[in-house]
Amino acid sequence: MDEPARIFVELLDVRARAKVMRWLSMLEEKGPALPRPYADVLDGPIRELRVGCGRLAIRLLYFFHGRSIIVVAHGFLKKTRSVSADDILRAHRAHADWLMRYGGKT
Repeated sequence: MDEPARIFVELLDVRARAKVMRWLSMLEEKGPALPRPYADVLDGPIRELRVGCGRLAIRLLYFFHGRSIIVVAHGFLKKTRSVSADDILRAHRAHADWLMRYGGKT
């Protein structure tokens, strides 16, 4: 996980953090084949991991680099029906930064 996502996850309570880690393990195992309700495509390469924990709607936005690298751009608690354009833009910026640093196609 990238640092902003790691910090977000570390600030969650123990139960929520454990569930996020299980969902991340499923994502690592299934990759792009991880279905709804666990994951969904948002915009282009940007996807969301959708973790529900009690009343919390936890979202981690991520993208793939090649076939084996998953980059988690950031995480947040979703409070509205849809993911905000600002959150998606933040993930796109992380994606562009990743490509500048490491190159290649996603």
